[in-house]
Amino acid sequence: MTITCVEDFRQVYRSRVPRMFYDYAESGSYTESTFRQNESDFQRLNIRQRVGVDIRNITTLTEMAGESVNLPLAFAPVGMLGIQNIGGEIKVAKAAQKFGVPFILSTMSIASVEEVAEATSAPFWFQLYVVKDRDFVREMIHRAKAAGCSRLVITMDLSMLGQRHRDLKNKLSIRPNLKNLVNIATKPRWAYEFATGPAVSFGNVVGHAKGVDDLASLLTWAAEMVDPALDWDDVEWIRREWDGPVILKGILDVEDARIAADMGIETIVVSNHGGRQLDGAGSSISWLPRIADAVSDRVELLLDSGVRSGMDIFRARAMGASGVLLGRAMVYALGAMGQEGVEILLSILDKELRTTMGLAGKTQLDDISPKDVYWTD
Repeated sequence: MTITCVEDFRQVYRSRVPRMFYDYAESGSYTESTFRQNESDFQRLNIRQRVGVDIRNITTLTEMAGESVNLPLAFAPVGMLGIQNIGGEIKVAKAAQKFGVPFILSTMSIASVEEVAEATSAPFWFQLYVVKDRDFVREMIHRAKAAGCSRLVITMDLSMLGQRHRDLKNKLSIRPNLKNLVNIATKPRWAYEFATGPAVSFGNVVGHAKGVDDLASLLTWAAEMVDPALDWDDVEWIRREWDGPVILKGILDVEDARIAADMGIETIVVSNHGGRQLDGAGSSISWLPRIADAVSDRVELLLDSGVRSGMDIFRARAMGASGVLLGRAMVYALGAMGQEGVEILLSILDKELRTTMGLAGKTQLDDISPKDVYWTD
């Protein structure tokens, strides 16, 4: 199959990865209305076509969260990435380093923060889940700093778990039941890599969190450690422990954005967790212009949820984001073709963004503004 777009990766990914892991990535909470709206609302945002402009010198160089990047995107933190494709976190980190964009490692990654640091030479970002065990949180912060992570991304929208029906019906687990084993047997490439690759663990948690010594105890810990008490005082405590640039992820309301700005937070990610938490929340792209109107003079805005193309990156820039985070698109490419797939994905997005800029009469990302797009029903 000739890969020309993100949708092509999704189709190959679906054919190669066990159903329970495909559904883990390609699903939302409850009715999945927000999950679907994230993507469909981008399509409602039309781009103005312009002509008669010299577009010979298009550049996508810019900055995100104070770091120079070759494209206005970063790879979002995704839990269990190393199960979608064995060694996945390191493969994505290497592709990101090669292309000059940030990679964000999830707390719930398979490879540990130390393993990713050892395998790469460019600083990456670390995403922190704030759990009840504050000793673990403190240790995780300092491990990320010792590993050379340049930015700490605090996930704010996981104080309780949105129910994902597909995961429950699939009995999602890294220890599959008979039904899942039968499905895995239809994915021989994945099964071979899983069987012959390194043992799967959650390197940031197993052996570090209290009482978590193996995968069985990890599952119990993960279910019990979601912290409904997470508040803005915790954010201040984390900032003191980290003592470096902090990004808040999961802001989807003007009031919360103002609170973050008043605290002196420099960067926030407008996000609804890919539609995996509050079902019925608006799409990230629909909230972005409202949040930008309120705080963009004080806070840098990034966006995730629903980005599937270079055209979407252009739309997000127009609505006030300096860049986007790619989650599902990255998972599709990794699950389909490993590191090579992620590198091809970056090339595709680069071409799409440059083509969109040129046909919209833009050569500089900073020249893209709300005037370059318009909503349609």
